[in-house]
Amino acid sequence: MSAKRSLFAGPESAVVDDYRSKFANWDRRASVRVKPRRVLGRVPDEQVYFPPELVPVVSHPIVRAGEPGLVRHLLVQRLYQYLHFTTELESVAVLPVTLSLSRGQDDLRLTAAMREDAFKITTDEAWHAQFSYDLMAQVAAETAVPLHLTEPSFVRRLDVIREAMEAELRGVQSLAFCIVSETLISAILADLPQDRRLPEAVREMVRDHSEDEGKHHAYFRSVLKYFWHSLSPRQRSRLGPWLPELVVTFLEPDYGAIRDSLLTAGLTGTEAETVLAESYPGDSVRASVAEASRTTIRYFAEVGALDEPATREAFHAAGLTAGLAL
Repeated sequence: MSAKRSLFAGPESAVVDDYRSKFANWDRRASVRVKPRRVLGRVPDEQVYFPPELVPVVSHPIVRAGEPGLVRHLLVQRLYQYLHFTTELESVAVLPVTLSLSRGQDDLRLTAAMREDAFKITTDEAWHAQFSYDLMAQVAAETAVPLHLTEPSFVRRLDVIREAMEAELRGVQSLAFCIVSETLISAILADLPQDRRLPEAVREMVRDHSEDEGKHHAYFRSVLKYFWHSLSPRQRSRLGPWLPELVVTFLEPDYGAIRDSLLTAGLTGTEAETVLAESYPGDSVRASVAEASRTTIRYFAEVGALDEPATREAFHAAGLTAGLAL
């Protein structure tokens, strides 16, 4: 136990140790240990760099009526955004938390096996950041589409949330967001490896990432039990209403990055705003976020987070409980 004042004020033995590690075969399965560097090579003209149906702007009439190559440019830019998001997520939001967990600096009273696995996750996540950065550089060299990277919106939104939270919660916000992101990302990665329209290197890199993240997902589901039950009742009641905002922060489209990609592709400011607004109608975005977050919300319900009326109402107000048996 650290000598500093604990941020987690809940009961000392609130969680029964039922942890079952998914990392017993890590040396033989982790991508950082056994997978090769994914090399892009020459990409056939018929392949796409990102699934068009996951990039609504490319179906907009203004884009379809644009210059030849505009759709390809936007799909490459979307791949850049995806890879940059991964690099920044691992570097900014995940690695600081897993390092803290592995070194016992979090006051969660995790088991020795969980500490050991946190070290392995730290190694995995550093590799994910590196191979995403590497592939992005390869795509830029192959396509000659300029890199126009902006800070992902989640970084700025987390800073705003941190400043808005009561002082007693600011030390736990990072872990809460890490739990949210690590239990959401494995679902996002599920379909891309099977899409043979994509270059092989892209598919294989996403598959490498997905296989690792399946284990991380299970780990952070276990961490959530320790985390939630280590909070005091007051902390739970204060943090709970912020959880929907953390979910939305992770899943909502990065409108700023999408706008920038439209502008760098040659659209006017007015055209870009029109394409953006009409490609991402609010009701559709909210429904997509709700669908993608179902499993994570169920995990929070399992630990009792939604038993708090204010927390339950916050999830409901965010449109995240529709169709869930809670």
